[in-house]
Amino acid sequence: MPVAHSDERLQQRSSLVGVLALQGDFREHRLMLESLGAQVLEVRQPAQLAGLEGLVIPGGESTTMAKLMAACDLADAIRSFACAGHPLYGSCAGLIMLARDTVEGSPKTLGLMDIVARRNAFGRQLQSFEADLEISGLDGGPLRGVFIRAPWIEQAGPGVRVLASYGGHIVAAEEGGLSVTAFHPELTGDTRFHAYFLEMARASRRPPTAPRDAEVASATTR
Repeated sequence: MPVAHSDERLQQRSSLVGVLALQGDFREHRLMLESLGAQVLEVRQPAQLAGLEGLVIPGGESTTMAKLMAACDLADAIRSFACAGHPLYGSCAGLIMLARDTVEGSPKTLGLMDIVARRNAFGRQLQSFEADLEISGLDGGPLRGVFIRAPWIEQAGPGVRVLASYGGHIVAAEEGGLSVTAFHPELTGDTRFHAYFLEMARASRRPPTAPRDAEVASATTR
């Protein structure tokens, strides 16, 4: 994860990014991205992915989110979007949705990132908490993590880079253009993680160096 740059550089050319807006705290992500100068579209239909440079999958209830994605025919569209080289960032339930699988075996995930998530790993609603986290490669000191019915990453494949751990468990990671956090930076005033996502979105404007059809097929069949 490279060091996030200043808001001034981010606003030199605004990105058009989406936030999946079926359920969960999509509004908070949208407001934070807009505060960084991005144009943000709330995504509810596959056609709305066209022209976007990146997509955020917010926190919420992962089972409900998976059902709504299936009902809206969004799962395959998001897989294709990611495999075309566009970055995705998932927080909390978004981490679960991007995972290859969950320890529990449900809900049906997108299967895009080589991680296995454990749902509600830190406990239920009453066990929600906040903690200061050291994020690998992120300048500016610790980032405040808000954990609400949070998962953790139980297993991570060899291509996954661990960005942060808490209590001996992985709570932030990235693989290629995919990044995830078990916590909610959108519920704080710290924009650094979202700034990093926007830098990845701008980088995706460059044409891919090689086709990724094989990755699309792999993700679809996981």
